[in-house]
Amino acid sequence: MPEHVEKRTTELFENEKNYVLGDPELEVIGSKQKLAYWRHMNKGPPYYKLGRKIIYVGVDLNSYARARRIVPAA
Repeated sequence: MPEHVEKRTTELFENEKNYVLGDPELEVIGSKQKLAYWRHMNKGPPYYKLGRKIIYVGVDLNSYARARRIVPAA
């Protein structure tokens, strides 16, 4: 691949970006209620809890999404 051609990314989230509940991008993973349930059940993507604020990091969300990728049999 020539150096001047940009490599396409297949990431759903920006790796270095932090996402908080209410960010529309998180709807790809699940609703606010579903994410709350997963946190309660100790499931779902990794997150930080700072006081009452829940923060998801893009790189963790991408890793979570990749782990659930399904490739149908040909």
